[in-house]
Amino acid sequence: MAEKEYMDDVETGKEDVLVSDGTYQANGPITEAEKALRWKQDKRIVPLSAGIYFLCYLDRSNIGNAKIMNASTGDDLITEAHVTNYQFTIALMVFLVAYGLFEVPSNILLKKLRPSRWIAFLMFAWGALTMGLGGIRSYASLTVVRFLLGVFEAGLFPGLVYYLTFWYKSEERSIRVAFILASATLAGAFGGAIAYGVGHMNKAGGLSAWRWLFILEGIPSCLSSLVVWFFLPDYPEDAKWLTIQERDLAVQRLAIEGSKGYHKAMSWADAKETLTDWRLWGHYVVYFGISVPFSSLSLFTPSITAGLGYKDLQAQLMTVPPYAVAYVIQILTSWSADHFNARGLHSAALATVGAIGFIASAALPPEAYASRYGCLIIAASGAFACIPPLLGWLSSNIFSTASVGLAIALNIGLGGAPGQIVGVWTYKSDEAKAGYPTGHWTNAALLLMVAAGCAILRVYYARRNKKILFGSTGGEVRLFKY
Repeated sequence: MAEKEYMDDVETGKEDVLVSDGTYQANGPITEAEKALRWKQDKRIVPLSAGIYFLCYLDRSNIGNAKIMNASTGDDLITEAHVTNYQFTIALMVFLVAYGLFEVPSNILLKKLRPSRWIAFLMFAWGALTMGLGGIRSYASLTVVRFLLGVFEAGLFPGLVYYLTFWYKSEERSIRVAFILASATLAGAFGGAIAYGVGHMNKAGGLSAWRWLFILEGIPSCLSSLVVWFFLPDYPEDAKWLTIQERDLAVQRLAIEGSKGYHKAMSWADAKETLTDWRLWGHYVVYFGISVPFSSLSLFTPSITAGLGYKDLQAQLMTVPPYAVAYVIQILTSWSADHFNARGLHSAALATVGAIGFIASAALPPEAYASRYGCLIIAASGAFACIPPLLGWLSSNIFSTASVGLAIALNIGLGGAPGQIVGVWTYKSDEAKAGYPTGHWTNAALLLMVAAGCAILRVYYARRNKKILFGSTGGEVRLFKY
């Protein structure tokens, strides 16, 4: 029950309340019926969604561990697949090209085909492809499988963020996005520990340990897709595990700002309005900035720790603390952002903290291993923690079912994917002895850009709200969240 009390504490006094005329009044007290309903939704939706993304991130990022696993004995991916460091980087990049191209179509299909069916299909596909990576023997096969992996993983995260808008109000989303996104940092921590254990399976059954890593981490995604197919609920309107009264309440409380399962698919007019709304492009630019450090840390943390004096399996084990600390900071930041209804401010603050960590890492002497390891923990915590409030902020400032799905996909497709492609190139293998200065300085600069962008958007929304209130004639108004 601790998590239930935690969730309730986040949102008490922050909810809209249904009044006699059938509308919701902002910032009224939350009723006990709503608390019970939301907790029932949380138990069904949040752990399952977090588990899905945990497996997705584990399957996406394990290539970083495979690259250096048992490298000292020549049993690593790079050596056995006859891949150069440059070719390895290209293989990482093509994943992200596919990731950017297929996010918008995937979000459209999620609405058309129902979330449970589409997400289950994606899971089975990427699990099978991950297992297939265990059989690659050349640069060509590595690149093709990574591209296909990007195709099927592309729709998951924007799909989950969109999915939450069918069930939760804007004030409720950041903390839940955080629990889902934080499972990625948890996967990063577990991934290092798993890689450490699997590394000792080298040559078991005649296979190198990095091949076992892909095979063993792909199997859970395939099996879990069956659970998602049958147990992930689609929309409140047809949730048979809710009572009739609970379904009615779930629909009523999202009447103004939630997405609707029964709404029509996106029209060209909806798409045009979303594409030409310039303020949303400000969000995309900010998300580009945060995606570079997110990508580079996701893929190169094992290499970064290896450059701090740790070798082989020990380097993989030392990736665990940065992710573990980042997980806790991510949850606390998102709780605070929702509690104080200040998502832009929290993202700006944590981006600044991350930038400080990267600046210190770049400025310290390469041989200052302990200090630079501490800076890596600070940098990772700041970089990861500012993402959930950014996503909650975007979705809370879009007011139609059709637009929110497209805008979330565009945010990650036009902002996130290009940013992650840049992140692939920032940590250069020939700079390992120098402490990877290019990667650290690039991440620091972009995180400072994120902080500045959040501040500008916050000021913009505050001014827009003043104009809206000044021109209001007393009817219902929709204010921007900041």
